[in-house]
Amino acid sequence: MLAALKAPVELKGHVRGALRNGCTKEEIRETPLHSTVYCGAPATQEAFRAAREILDNWEGKPVP
Repeated sequence: MLAALKAPVELKGHVRGALRNGCTKEEIRETPLHSTVYCGAPATQEAFRAAREILDNWEGKPVP
């Protein structure tokens, strides 16, 4: 839903929450792929960028 709304700030919060709850980076990277058909490539690309920003800086500790 956040990918379709092009809401990267909110998506980043959900990515942090998923990491804190035990999701792997691989699982999170795979998730936007499923939105491509429903949201289109541009929205999915923006979601990938937002998720990648958090994943690249995640060190297994809480991020404010």
